Amino acid sequence: MTSSSVVHPDTAARRKRGAPLSERTFLTFLLLPGVVLLCAIVLYPLIRSLASAFFDESLLYPGMTFVGLDNIVAVLADDFGRLVEQTLIFTVGATVAPFLIGLALALVLNQRFPGQRFLRGAFLIPWLIPGVVVSFLWMWIFDANYGVLNGMLITLGAIDSPVAWLFQTDTARAALIVAKTWNTFPWIMVMMLAALQTVPGELHEAAAMDGAGTVRRFFAVTWPHIRGVAGLVILLEFIWNFQHFDTIFVLTGGGPAGTTSTFATEVYDTAFKGYDLGHAGALGILWMALLTILVVLYVWLSERGEKGARR
Repeated sequence: MTSSSVVHPDTAARRKRGAPLSERTFLTFLLLPGVVLLCAIVLYPLIRSLASAFFDESLLYPGMTFVGLDNIVAVLADDFGRLVEQTLIFTVGATVAPFLIGLALALVLNQRFPGQRFLRGAFLIPWLIPGVVVSFLWMWIFDANYGVLNGMLITLGAIDSPVAWLFQTDTARAALIVAKTWNTFPWIMVMMLAALQTVPGELHEAAAMDGAGTVRRFFAVTWPHIRGVAGLVILLEFIWNFQHFDTIFVLTGGGPAGTTSTFATEVYDTAFKGYDLGHAGALGILWMALLTILVVLYVWLSERGEKGARR
C-alpha cells in the first residue's frame, strides 16, 4: 500500500462528522430567526395595514371590498390639512423646546464646578422613566381638581381658581409639549455635551485673548463645531415626535374636540374607535409618506456629515 492511499485518522473522523459549515451558511442560520421574527412582527402587520387603505374594511363585519384610491381621496378631502397642522405644532414645539434646554444644560455642564458629575447623572432621570409613566405624572400635575400646578399658582396668587389645563385647546397643546420636553431634554443634553467635548480648548483661549466675549465665542467657535451634530439631533427628534403617541394618548386623547390629535392618535381612533380599517390604512400611507421624506433627509445629512468628517 502506498503512502498516498493511507487516510489520516483525523481526516476520517472529520468525514464521519460531515463537512464544516461555511461562514456564509453559519451567518445565515444566525440571522434567520431574527429575520423570521421581523417579518412576522413588523413587516407583515405593516404591509397588511397599508393594504387596508385600498379596501372597504371594518372591524364590525367580515369581508373586504376593493375600492382603489377612494379611501386616500376621502382622507385628503377630509380634515387632512388640519391634522398635518396639529401634528406639526406638537412636533415643532416638542423638538425646539427640549433642544434649547438640552443645549443650555450641556453648555453649563461642560464647565468644571463642584457637583458637575452628580448633576450630569441626575438630569438623566426624566429620560430613564418610561413615557407612559411620565404621561401619568404630568396628568397629575395638570389635573384641574387636585393638580400640583394649580395648587402652586393659587398659593402664589397667580390665578384665582383652578384651570382645566388639559381641557382647553391652547393650554392642552402647551401641556403636551411641556411633558414631552421634560422627558426628552436629557438625551439631547447628552448628545450635545458629547459634541462640546470635541471643540478644541485652544480655539476658545485664542478667541478670549482677542477680546471675544462668551456669546461671540459660542457663535464663532463652538457652534461651527457642533452644528452638524445639532442638525442631526434636531432632525432625529423631529422624526420621533412626528410619530409620537403615548403622551398625547394618555394626557388628552387627542382632545379637547380633536384639537391635539396627531397622525398617531388619529390612526388609532379611526381603526379601534371608528372601526374603519380602510380609512385608518389611508391615513397610515400618507403618514408614512411624510415620514419617509424625513428619514431620507436624515440619511442624507448623516452621510454628508460622515464625508465631511473624513475630509
